[in-house]
Amino acid sequence: EAMTAYNSHEEGRLVYRFGGEPVGSFVQPRLRPLMPAIAHALFMDITHDNECPIQHRSAYDALPSAMIVSMACCATGSTKGYDELVPHQISVVSEERFYAKWNPAAQLTRGEVNFQTGILAGRLAINRLHQELGAKGFNQARSEDQVDEDIVAVTRHCPNTHQSVVAVSRTAFRDPKTSFYSKEVPEMCIPGKIEEVVLEARTIERSASPYKKDERFINGLPNFTMELREHIQIKDSKIIKQAGTAIKGPNEFVQEIEFEKLTPGSVIVFRVSLDPKAQEAVGVLRNHLIQFSPHFKSGSLPDDHSAPILKTLFSSIASKLTLADLNQVLYRCEAEEQEDGGGCYNIPNWSPLKYAGLQGLMSVMADIRPKNDLGHPFCDNLRSGDWMIDYVSNRLISRAGACAEVGKWLKAMFVYLKRIPRYLIPCYFDAILVGAYTTLLDVGWHQMSSFVQNGSTFVKHLSLGSIQMCGIGRYSCLPNLSPSLHDVPYRLNEITNEKEQCCVSLAAGLPHFSSGIFRSWGRDTFIALRGLMLVTGRYLEARNIILAFGGTLRHGLIPNLLGQGTHARYNCRDAVWWWLQCIQDYCKIVPNGLDILRCPVSRMYPRDDSSPQPAGTMDQPLYEVIQEAMQRHMEGINFRERNAGPQIDQNMRDEGFNVTAGVDRETGFVYGGNRFNCGTWMDKMGESDRARNRGIPATPRDGSAVEIVGLCKSAVRWLLDLSGKNLFPFRGVTVKRHGKEETITYDEWNRKIQGHFERLFFVSENPADPNEKHPNLVHKRGIYKDSYGASSPWCDYQLRPNFTIAMVVAPELFTPERAWKALQIAEEKLLGPLGMKTLDPDDMVYCGVYDNALDNDNYNVARGFNYHQGPEWLWPIGYFLRAKLYFSKLIGPEIYAKTVVMIKNVLSRHYVHLERSSWKGLPELTNENGQYCPFSCETQAWSIGVILEILYDL
Repeated sequence: EAMTAYNSHEEGRLVYRFGGEPVGSFVQPRLRPLMPAIAHALFMDITHDNECPIQHRSAYDALPSAMIVSMACCATGSTKGYDELVPHQISVVSEERFYAKWNPAAQLTRGEVNFQTGILAGRLAINRLHQELGAKGFNQARSEDQVDEDIVAVTRHCPNTHQSVVAVSRTAFRDPKTSFYSKEVPEMCIPGKIEEVVLEARTIERSASPYKKDERFINGLPNFTMELREHIQIKDSKIIKQAGTAIKGPNEFVQEIEFEKLTPGSVIVFRVSLDPKAQEAVGVLRNHLIQFSPHFKSGSLPDDHSAPILKTLFSSIASKLTLADLNQVLYRCEAEEQEDGGGCYNIPNWSPLKYAGLQGLMSVMADIRPKNDLGHPFCDNLRSGDWMIDYVSNRLISRAGACAEVGKWLKAMFVYLKRIPRYLIPCYFDAILVGAYTTLLDVGWHQMSSFVQNGSTFVKHLSLGSIQMCGIGRYSCLPNLSPSLHDVPYRLNEITNEKEQCCVSLAAGLPHFSSGIFRSWGRDTFIALRGLMLVTGRYLEARNIILAFGGTLRHGLIPNLLGQGTHARYNCRDAVWWWLQCIQDYCKIVPNGLDILRCPVSRMYPRDDSSPQPAGTMDQPLYEVIQEAMQRHMEGINFRERNAGPQIDQNMRDEGFNVTAGVDRETGFVYGGNRFNCGTWMDKMGESDRARNRGIPATPRDGSAVEIVGLCKSAVRWLLDLSGKNLFPFRGVTVKRHGKEETITYDEWNRKIQGHFERLFFVSENPADPNEKHPNLVHKRGIYKDSYGASSPWCDYQLRPNFTIAMVVAPELFTPERAWKALQIAEEKLLGPLGMKTLDPDDMVYCGVYDNALDNDNYNVARGFNYHQGPEWLWPIGYFLRAKLYFSKLIGPEIYAKTVVMIKNVLSRHYVHLERSSWKGLPELTNENGQYCPFSCETQAWSIGVILEILYDL
């Protein structure tokens, strides 16, 4: 059906809606998300069941309305009779007359029409222009809406040449003969330089007999015709009085038009180009952008005076960046940047960027680009001034080295950006950054493993999490490595001018665990290290982290919070086992990986009671440090944390500062902890006085936690294998018993764990199983216990996802059929969209929503007490999926094939989240059923690491 506009304001809006892309639109990638959009076709004018406009408006309005419609960037149509100015509705039912014939030589004869008739001459000129605009790529449009109540200006713009065509139409809804129209037409400003008047036309009256409806032919008003002039200079125009030139801003060249006879029913169309200087800047900019995309060839100009740095391809400048440099160029959240004395750019009327590096800008532009949301505060800020442009380049220039060269290249490009009209700055700023950003990503991937380089887009984008999380701040997070290691990175300290080590450290998560003392954690580092650093090929940096943490070993433990080693807290039982697992993975994945065992480790605490020693005071080969960790566990670990009290932990009760760990001589199981401390990753300590849970761990998991038993089994089996090949000089551990030294070999320890694990951890399907000490506490059968020997025995029987970790690191402990059944139960009860529920929903204390700010009198949830009692954590899903993959292979090809499909379905959700996340990461946890949790880290190292690991396994 026809759409008839009801006023000129609406017509302007119609052209705006159907006019193509907005002027200054972002360049779209070849592949782009499908966005809701308006179909680009406009059919206006009139159809058989609408009264014709002349009956409601005046005959003078046919031309300006036709002009407005033809400026739309889409297919347009009309109906015969409109251009002949037929002043009545033509009935499709009762009309029996013929349309008039075309005859160029006719003298207003009855039954014939030609260019003297109605607006036919104007229609031809308008259609010619419409066709030219379509053919020549004028696919952007802007409607100025109303200049005045009856004046509409519409611009069509070519994004390659930045030429515009501006049509100004004065509508005539009311008959000018009987209604008042002001002769004072407001001045109009047209940005750019007017090259010519493409056409100017008006409807005029001539002497002719009054209209009489012909009996044989459909006839129009005889007393109207067109006055039309095409391709003339402004000085020859009959509509314009004069056109002055004004400079609106440094690069805004504006022509001020004063109208003399823009009478109702007239139209004028200008061809406009940018000011010559701006045109040159755009051309040169496009020329420099060709290195990123051939799209910019059209409209490009050679750069005869380019800055020396622009003579080098950006890819060549970027290739000098290390992965640690890329962390500076692409990422760094507010806290990391503040440590360097800066901060993330804050967009007025909106919010600060997530990252100070290019990813912060790219995340916002990725939202703007598909919708062409040019009204976004980000675009407003770019159009209003150069603050953000300067921030991007100056931030990098201040960093020296290869980062500064990238900053200098950007600054040289921005010189041209600042010379173009402000309305074009957002789209060219985007084009420069997209080119630089995609090149930088390629530089990053090029330095990674073949698994990443040949991997899917998903693998590649996950691997960027390695660049995001691994960086070097102003202050070194890691303790110094042995001076006798030759390939440790150094830098000059800006203040002291002395050489200092600058090893990459791994942040646990952004934004909460990114800088200062809270950046590096033993457990988080070594759960994430295999996926983020070994699988991606960052071997040297991984080695340095392993050795640095090894240097802080004390009491046979690796610290929980590293605190540069000098402020370390030894309050976790599992970090040392994750560290050992990582050394094993390093030896397997890295070429000549076993060499690490002989690398020197500088012991910060040669004895448990030592004060921190400088690097090099006491060096030991790594294999001796490994042996000490094993030995100390077998001897039994029992100490009180240093500085125990509120200064290191304001919630902990006194008994909680007592740390114990050991190995059960009969079973070989590692055990430890008490009911007032939490030594595993499920480490939430109560903080609420109102709910009376302060100082009580929500999940103490004391006794033998299943994943630690699995990690210990993995380490013992590995050391047994190495010692058998004479690659590890110890056959076992030696302890004093009843005054005598006694050796427990790795073989014996290995067999003990193997022999007792399923007997004591598996919850049998048989209610009369003689191994079951507490049959009354069983509430799920066919699962593996979360712990063995907890001080609160019912905790052993809770269904949690931790047994799947043991399945991956020590699969030999599990009977495949039993393992498969347990995994099916875990899938049914614990699997969420992105993570694993941390507790069985059938458990009476299950609560899947984590709210750390809530302080009420509910013991189970106040102050986030339920952190690990239901919310869905991401990292365990990696172990669950890897366990499924491993055991499905043992069960048979059909089950394996189905499992691969299931895993890919699960991972597709992580892919979607990663793509949509403005942090470009995967979160620490979600609330139940994958709901967003505002208290979670937005991007977490181990969450990304484990997904890379399952893709590596696949």
